[in-house]
Amino acid sequence: MTTPSEPGDSRLDPGLSAIMSERHQLINLAYRLLGSLAEAEDAVQETYARWYAMSPQRRGGIESPGGWLTTVASRICLDLLGSARARRERYVGEWIPEPLPGRTEWTSVSGRWGGATADPADPADRVTLDESVNMAFLVVLDSMTPAERVAFVLHDVFRYSFAEVAEIVGRTPAACRQLASSARRRMRASRLPATPAAQRADIVTAFKRAWEAKDIDALIGLLAPDATATGDGGGLVTAELRPVEGAEQIARFFTERATAVPDVALLECMVNGQPGLVAQRDGITVSVLAFDVAGDRITRVWAVLNPDKLRLWTAV
Repeated sequence: MTTPSEPGDSRLDPGLSAIMSERHQLINLAYRLLGSLAEAEDAVQETYARWYAMSPQRRGGIESPGGWLTTVASRICLDLLGSARARRERYVGEWIPEPLPGRTEWTSVSGRWGGATADPADPADRVTLDESVNMAFLVVLDSMTPAERVAFVLHDVFRYSFAEVAEIVGRTPAACRQLASSARRRMRASRLPATPAAQRADIVTAFKRAWEAKDIDALIGLLAPDATATGDGGGLVTAELRPVEGAEQIARFFTERATAVPDVALLECMVNGQPGLVAQRDGITVSVLAFDVAGDRITRVWAVLNPDKLRLWTAV
């Protein structure tokens, strides 16, 4: 398998070269496949463990270390996706991908939120925040079969050939082409007309202000009539077990939450590369909200409350 970032000095030290130049791509790939940075990091760690479990002679005989690492990481993710379906059946409530902060939310003049020393390998460096990691994209990916997701991400996002994808998923190139085509149809069916970034930010700002003011009418005016709001508490914190549907129902839900949970500060931020909100109590992040917008209305709200998914957002 070829790899877009194959190192030029791999013949000198394939193992070191692979670590230096391939880890970033592997994390990017694994996060898109798994929807969890923690699981992505574990998958990549396991990939390198398998690399170093080989003898130096065997490693030296691998022509493309980057291609080998990509193949192994993808297969590990494929296995994890299969087992994830069983885990989701036991998951309490709805499951939402782990949200990622933008660089401006993660790093400040004083370092990380909370004043700790900045991590040079922060998530803004580990995962490229393009349209293939926005929350709407990841949610659709999560609805696919494991094979569809791997075929689509490898081919359509990372531009691997179907012959290379076939080597990973254990199917023919023609079958992989069909998998990617099926995934592409799912993606097209869910895709909304693009809204300019500045307009999206303005709408999220207006939602924040209306929520803070507990203005039900203003919230209804910002939401599409058939909007949905989904929360993910993972059974660890209180969250609605099913999506809230309809503009009025969502507006009332958020105003009731604002009354029931006082002293919450709302901060505008970038969530997976798009405008979103962070809710904090006493400086600790308790929820991260991502939005999907069509025209001048919010169509979907995703609120991640599961503390296990907020480790990148919580002061340390």
